Amino acid sequence: MKASDARAMTVDQLDDEVLKLKKEQFNLRFQRATGQLENTSRVRVVRRDIARMKTIARQKRLGDEPTLKPAEAKAKPERAKTEGAKTEGKAERAKPKATAKRRAPVKSRSKPNPKSRAKSKKSKK
Repeated sequence: MKASDARAMTVDQLDDEVLKLKKEQFNLRFQRATGQLENTSRVRVVRRDIARMKTIARQKRLGDEPTLKPAEAKAKPERAKTEGAKTEGKAERAKPKATAKRRAPVKSRSKPNPKSRAKSKKSKK
């Protein structure tokens, strides 16, 4: 259920909806435990719907209900493009990116060659 649909409900209707969703959640848990659950994504949807209903009910009880904006206000305003702005964008893209400093190579931690070890022992004697 969408939040806009839930905001149109009264607090009592929201509480009834939460109760209904809790029962569905209970049944889904049993289906999952017995291996009968086919639509596993439903568990997540129900859990989020319960949280959404509880949040909206709490907001209504406290009077903290957010005001809904009209659809026109949600649309992003278009930026006015000028000739100068076009060239600035191209110049910014042309700049080389900063490169990270290269680290020194890590020495291998593999076992040394036994032949080379034997040579080094002979040379020490």
